Amino acid sequence: MDRFPAVFISHGAPLIAIRDAPARRFLSALGQQLGKPKAILLATAHWCTADPMLGTATAPETVHDFGGFPDELYRLRYPAPGAPEMAAKAAGLLRNAGFGAGEDAKRGLDHGTWIPLLLMYPDASVPVAQLSVQPEQDPAHHYRIGQALRPLRGDGVLIIGSGTFTHNLSAAFRAMRQAGAELPFTDAFVDWIAGRVAAGGIEDLLDYRARAPHARENHPTDEHFLPFFVGLGAGSPGEAGERLHHSTDFAMAMDAYAFA
Repeated sequence: MDRFPAVFISHGAPLIAIRDAPARRFLSALGQQLGKPKAILLATAHWCTADPMLGTATAPETVHDFGGFPDELYRLRYPAPGAPEMAAKAAGLLRNAGFGAGEDAKRGLDHGTWIPLLLMYPDASVPVAQLSVQPEQDPAHHYRIGQALRPLRGDGVLIIGSGTFTHNLSAAFRAMRQAGAELPFTDAFVDWIAGRVAAGGIEDLLDYRARAPHARENHPTDEHFLPFFVGLGAGSPGEAGERLHHSTDFAMAMDAYAFA
């Protein structure tokens, strides 16, 4: 496949790397479903900066940016090569679109990147570069970033936004301690986003904070949903997105979408 869709995936809790769950099984099959790209550009919720930054390391380290998990997780490595030339081209596309994009040759792969890619492309042979998100900016900013990066898809680059479809950790922990791992406000939000994507409702999606039911309950802060808008923007104009997966894990929605 020469032209890959842009996708949004939910990486969820780090334990997805070592424990069975529907989202783990989905991600484990997704790489084969998509095929092998020439390179991956991944916008991660776990790299937050004031301006867009591109990781240009030639051999990025595996960063275990979490604590309190089983030792098995900390022994995992994802030794994928970097993609510095592609990342530099991405930075140039962003600058041409008016963004103050920078480059970081030391940044390693955080768990929002290496854990889902470990499942999708376990041989770690696809070059990878990370893209940061800007939590002080709105979804429209990230949508424009995706639009600016869209030409990379013609180069065989797979553009991925990696976050979590709903991400209220305090509510999720309470749900798991009490009546189970379900949150009463999640379904309405998930269904609303699915409907707006299917209908091509870009304006509604960009204003999800005001228009989506229970937006703030599902996302007290934006950073885990902002990669969704990078993927949305990188999709083809006029083409509705497709929901690839829906499940919950640790009371968080783990939906994934493709944008043709």
